[in-house]
Amino acid sequence: MADSSRSPAKTNKTKPRPAKRPGAAPQVAGGSAEAAGRIPSKAEILAFLARESEAAEKQGKANPGKIGKREIARAFGIKGSDRSALKDLLKELVADGSIVRRRKALHKPGVPPQLVLADIIGRDADGELLAAPVEWDEADGEPPRILIHVPARPRPGLAIPGVGDRALVRAEPAREIEPGGPAYAGRVIRLLAKAKAQVLGIFRAVPGAGGRIVPVDKKRANRELLVSERDRDGAEDGDLVAVDVMHEGRFGLPVAKVRERLGSLKSERAVSLIAIHAHGIPHVFKPATVEEAERAKPQPLSGREDWRQLPLLTIDPPDAKDHDDAVQAARDPDPDNPGGHVITVAIADVAAYVRPGSALDREALERGNSVYFPDRVVPMLPERISNDLCSLMAGEDRPALAVRIVIDAEGRKRRHSFHRITMRSVAKLSYEQAQAAINGRPDAVTGPLLETVLKPLWGAYERVKIARALRGPLDLDLPERKLILKPDGTIDRVVTPERLDAHRLIEEFMILANVAAAETLEDKRQALIYRVHDEPSLEKLNALAEFLASIGVKLAKGQKLRPALFNGILARVRGSENQHLVNEVVLRSQAQAEYVAENYGHFGLNLRRYAHFTSPIRRYADLIVHRALIRSLRLGPDGLPDMKLAELAEIAADISAAERRAMNAERETVDRLVAGWLADRIGATFEARISGVTRAGLFVRLIETGADGFVPASTLGDEYFRYDEPARALVGIRSGELHRLGDLVEVKLVEAAPFAGALRFELATEPRSDGGGRHRSRARRGDRVPARQAFAKRKRN
Repeated sequence: MADSSRSPAKTNKTKPRPAKRPGAAPQVAGGSAEAAGRIPSKAEILAFLARESEAAEKQGKANPGKIGKREIARAFGIKGSDRSALKDLLKELVADGSIVRRRKALHKPGVPPQLVLADIIGRDADGELLAAPVEWDEADGEPPRILIHVPARPRPGLAIPGVGDRALVRAEPAREIEPGGPAYAGRVIRLLAKAKAQVLGIFRAVPGAGGRIVPVDKKRANRELLVSERDRDGAEDGDLVAVDVMHEGRFGLPVAKVRERLGSLKSERAVSLIAIHAHGIPHVFKPATVEEAERAKPQPLSGREDWRQLPLLTIDPPDAKDHDDAVQAARDPDPDNPGGHVITVAIADVAAYVRPGSALDREALERGNSVYFPDRVVPMLPERISNDLCSLMAGEDRPALAVRIVIDAEGRKRRHSFHRITMRSVAKLSYEQAQAAINGRPDAVTGPLLETVLKPLWGAYERVKIARALRGPLDLDLPERKLILKPDGTIDRVVTPERLDAHRLIEEFMILANVAAAETLEDKRQALIYRVHDEPSLEKLNALAEFLASIGVKLAKGQKLRPALFNGILARVRGSENQHLVNEVVLRSQAQAEYVAENYGHFGLNLRRYAHFTSPIRRYADLIVHRALIRSLRLGPDGLPDMKLAELAEIAADISAAERRAMNAERETVDRLVAGWLADRIGATFEARISGVTRAGLFVRLIETGADGFVPASTLGDEYFRYDEPARALVGIRSGELHRLGDLVEVKLVEAAPFAGALRFELATEPRSDGGGRHRSRARRGDRVPARQAFAKRKRN
């Protein structure tokens, strides 16, 4: 389920303890008793941060130097109104670049975290490997180089890194720094991706002359490669192949040799095969994993609470195969809780089948999550587990880990408790089916459940909505489109599913359960993996403020950053021509959610603590949380084994990377399917919206299908267009006419590259000059201006 909500202030009967932050309540290093209670100087704060970072590194913490305003105030004994002065001082340090804000903590700028995702970029003069962080803020200067230590005897199971690999690296300041040498040294914790010493492409046979390779990478979409007959390695027309580039000169096509045949795209539902191989997604289970899954037997009833009489049911998409959550609600009979409800959320007990260190567990960690393509699913667990033994099928006894949540009349959580149970779902419903019943159109399945099961669920949801509104999570309105495929795996149509209360009900109940899991584990002082979301960076906030000012909307500064600030902006533009545009820009200003072992909160949901608990069939993070609950609550012998915080941090980094990998692969597959669908409509015109603006041109999104494409700046007209970053626009230097993010335009499709998922368009409308959001049609004016190629060769500043 989506990340989305927050628990009220009072939850458990025993109030949950806040997460213990590294560096909490430090002493005033080097200070005296007289130093406490006064505002420190900038130099003292910088010295304090440096000492805390050094101390944390010595203790082997996963994130050295992670310390915030609260810890600094404690260290210097600052209380009351003096905290405001400290806040202003810290803002000055951030503004002048002395420190940086990261994950609600303060650090010295230009310093990589101790656990860093890095690319191995080359070797030094001595042949030692050098790495650089994958993500780095350009404002901090050049990315630091990390000297990689490769042990003479690597530990079993750790692959030897090489140039081009991506790895999780433990980095620390180098003890000895040679002039011009790397400032950091590190060792590889886990190799995440092998070197890209190959090109993926589609083999197109040329009779008697071998063939050509059509690359699947958008950046190489127009650069085919030649393959001789002797180097085709048996590849057939339409095969997806991996090739080595043998020669690439200034003239003529590059020459390549087929290294491996990966599959044929002539088979049905094969487009996702490209993304699977391009991103290195494991998609074939190892024999040991399959064997272990096939040997698994249904869990016995002994040792579990029997909840089979509780009318739990599943509500999922109509095509769902794995059902990992079931819900039930009823009025609370407690006279001290008038108007309250008891909500039960039962989640498939995957931990009962996937034991730590087993073949199933090792492969689930390697995959990190299930990947959902339009034409297939690459599951985290074999179907014997995901679609059978763990799936909460109607009428079947299934093991589950359940949480019973008591809410009051305003939806605030009063208490909760976790139970290891046996359950039996009374029905499998789709969102549309459940909603239709509530709307007065029950069918043969939902009719008997309407009064006793469905209406109590909706009654509890009405209460939960009150608490959600008070909490105020980020409320973006960005409808998602869904591809409906034909049996051969090509697109039949593109639809925008209606967002129903049934969707929101399940989402909010899952959020309640996720919050309860995080609170329970913190209360038990049990280490876990959190789901976190940082607040927007200062740079992104400033960019957002500049953009909003360009359309007459003011972003108030100086107040505490909360989702309500953005919700107020979204409410102001609701119903206006800028509604879609502002939603897009606000989304882009947000940080990316991730998994971590040390909590810093979930900004988008406006939650202090949050963990993923509700989807262990498809997310490894949830399985870790299940095991942690089993261990901390003594619910069985199959809980989380002894693990150091650094080990959990490594797992969190792995599955965060796997999540990003899956998102990119899913998006690219949609692009390829849509490009193939539109390939026979070259020359057609479409209504679109400008979805991105760069110096190179405009990104556009078609209104009807949601397809994305590009309009090169060289095709915009007979003048040069400069990039106005604050306004998110390309502006004509002579006419002042502009193309701005969010504008409605008409575009003509001029090129489609299905295997790369690339579409190229030309504008069929004139730039706007009247401040409105819609461009004038060139076709109606009859003065279509041809592009002047000279502008394509100019250097754009």
